[in-house]
Amino acid sequence: MGSNTKGKVIVITGASSGLGEAAARLLNAQGAHIVLGARRVDRLQQLANELDSPERRAIAVAADVTDREQVKRLVDSAVQTFGRIDVMINNAGLMPLSPLERLKVDEWDRMIDVNVKGVLYGIAAALPHMQKQMSGQFVNVSSVAGHRVMVNGAVYSATKHAVRALSEGLRQETKPWNIRTTIVSPGAVDSELKSGVTEPDIAQGMRDFYKAVAIPADSFARAVAFAIDQPEDMDVNEILFRPTRQIP
Repeated sequence: MGSNTKGKVIVITGASSGLGEAAARLLNAQGAHIVLGARRVDRLQQLANELDSPERRAIAVAADVTDREQVKRLVDSAVQTFGRIDVMINNAGLMPLSPLERLKVDEWDRMIDVNVKGVLYGIAAALPHMQKQMSGQFVNVSSVAGHRVMVNGAVYSATKHAVRALSEGLRQETKPWNIRTTIVSPGAVDSELKSGVTEPDIAQGMRDFYKAVAIPADSFARAVAFAIDQPEDMDVNEILFRPTRQIP
């Protein structure tokens, strides 16, 4: 595995920890050049320094996905450094779960800005380059919550359903440019995502759930790597996976 990944230029948002970091490590090990984007520049630069080598480059670019210009700068940095962008992984996400009746409107806005608009900004930044190249791939991160609505997660589920809808529209519309589109929908995978829950009672329930069933972040990385590594005439449209122990 890795023959179609070697040498590719891959941009990853939310790359400073969790799923994004795991994907960066595996794809870099398979020979890809990685452009890391996130807000936490110190952690991002540390990862880039660890991964960078003459054969498999890794660079860090500060990027808050709620800022369109920062996302554009992230992608443009990849093209300026390597001459192209082969894969855009829109991974950055938030999950501050709460019942609707608690009216956590600021958290709703933030989820929409990161989980939906952040993906759109990634598409807007990378698509023109991929059209010019006549090739490329988007990997957009949804969730099991993008397939089923859960109690206390209505807004989060709505944002992840939106990612799937946007990705399917993107898939259909970009066929003239040979662009591939993959949705990856993880279940309970160990990351910082659960730490974003601010309601104490909900947070405790999530900690207990993840402690009981969560699997390591490299499970996500392997799913992403599988989709990228397929021949260019094969478009893996969606991967939905859960821990074997997870029921909902």
